[in-house]
Amino acid sequence: MTDRAELLEAALDSFPEGIALLDLERTVLLWNPSAETITGEMSVDLVSRTAPEALQPLLRSGVPCGDSPPGASEPLEPCRGALVHIRHKLGHDVPVMARIMILRDGLGGRIGAAIVFHPAESLDALPHGDNSEGDAVASSQADLEERLAIVYEDFTRGGVPFGILWITVDQAQELRKTHGARACEAMLDAMEHTLRHGLRPTEELGRWGDNEFLVLSHERTPEMLAAHAQVLTGQARTADFRWWGDRASLTVSIGAAQAEEGDTLAQLLRRAQTAMTASIHAGGNHVTSAPGRQACLPS
Repeated sequence: MTDRAELLEAALDSFPEGIALLDLERTVLLWNPSAETITGEMSVDLVSRTAPEALQPLLRSGVPCGDSPPGASEPLEPCRGALVHIRHKLGHDVPVMARIMILRDGLGGRIGAAIVFHPAESLDALPHGDNSEGDAVASSQADLEERLAIVYEDFTRGGVPFGILWITVDQAQELRKTHGARACEAMLDAMEHTLRHGLRPTEELGRWGDNEFLVLSHERTPEMLAAHAQVLTGQARTADFRWWGDRASLTVSIGAAQAEEGDTLAQLLRRAQTAMTASIHAGGNHVTSAPGRQACLPS
């Protein structure tokens, strides 16, 4: 009869995700073939050893193992997926979605941890708006990229639906030409403040380019997402922006795209960007809903 441990190891070896089992001393007990492929680190070099420095971010992706004696009080819920960056054995950076689960014996005492991880979609491939305004926009983009990766990971595992609103301020480019970058940045700050008043409590807004914003929304259907975008266009028109005594009337063009099964983040964002461009071509102050992913596929 096949040994239970042998069956368990064979099952873990067949997983497409990287799996690492660690004891309370953070010694690696199992490192499956998918983990080898993702990291370049071979099981024979890791098992019975402490995880190397390049892989330490994996240990920090959730509740750390070995931070308290077995049976001590600590959070019982495993950490949800988080985006972490590890260093491949060949030296390059690998973004992965990782989660850590505390392992317990029959009496509830901690005996180790399991780390499950897989490559995140390349964030460099995500479409952005132009960025010539420096660190503030880049920082906002980086924060949103991380949140997008986490929400996308949750969605692919049957979590909460979400959608993207790609927003551009119709007057931004002209204002930048006629009044300069400082005036335009002041206007965008005022617009961001105004748009935040129209957001749901769970939504996130950030700069996604020189003249653009991105909203991460949890509306449940494309119709609800489009209706919410219409509310934001009305909210944008209330922005009170004055520069040297001149008041500017502001409007926004919005592209709305709802995440669908089979979408990659890049595909979702491109659909939102294309819809936003269509809103600009419609004359601005307009919302366009992106067609579903299947409608975008060639026949």
